[in-house]
Amino acid sequence: MPKSSALPLGTLVALGGGDDDAMLALLSTMLPSPESPVEVLAMAASDATTTANNYARALRKLGCANVHHLKIDERHSADKPGSLRRLEEASLVFFTGGDQEMITDFLKGTEFVKVLRRRYQTDAGFIVAGTSAGAAVMPDHMLVSGYGWRSLRKGGIMVCRGLGLLPNLLIDQHFVERGRFGRLAHAILVHPKYLGLGLSEETGIIIRGGQEVEVFGDGVMVVVDGKKLEGNSLPRLQRGQPISGYGFQVGLLVSGQRLDLRTRRVVEPAEEAVTR
Repeated sequence: MPKSSALPLGTLVALGGGDDDAMLALLSTMLPSPESPVEVLAMAASDATTTANNYARALRKLGCANVHHLKIDERHSADKPGSLRRLEEASLVFFTGGDQEMITDFLKGTEFVKVLRRRYQTDAGFIVAGTSAGAAVMPDHMLVSGYGWRSLRKGGIMVCRGLGLLPNLLIDQHFVERGRFGRLAHAILVHPKYLGLGLSEETGIIIRGGQEVEVFGDGVMVVVDGKKLEGNSLPRLQRGQPISGYGFQVGLLVSGQRLDLRTRRVVEPAEEAVTR
């Protein structure tokens, strides 16, 4: 992460997976012009070329005329001069779903990820977006495993380094549909200063200026806050033992609601919007 304490100027959009037509439509309206360069990064997908082409086709149908697949894989280095140039020129960088560890495997320690962070931090016109795995990878850390009852035992989850765009946050995807509350709560026990955001499918967030999260879509965002956490048993447990902790603050937010990341409080709408 950049060492500056200044809030980022860029915009970040993340979706919890599922049908992403609404997210793509939203992104198409956020671009300054139809000719704005859009780069699709699909290294997380099992068939990157097909996935990227499908997204490019969908975005072109929405009026985005300048969409391309930025290939990064075993044969295409993230730090190729052409790739770095395209990143510098892009108005939108979009990460597809798949295996988020593939994203970090190809980008960790690269100049590419440094440029990505710098542009998000300093360029008010820059948008970085992702769905499913492409959403989970955005923060400093990401959840990469944890299932069912096993996620409530020490060692039952894995948290790895993410892209480093969002400090003190964890984003989990397919959250309600795949019953992932346990693993996110466990992750907050591991990182009690972090705020956990569980995104349902067809549900996403827009973070403008690094401070407010606005929810969009058809489902619910679950917020798990550990700032008042007590009784965290993790430090004294052996691997495989059930975890415990209490004092979690849990919230449910839906489309149009906003959360202040600094105060961790819901931002109430203006009075005229409430009474309209």
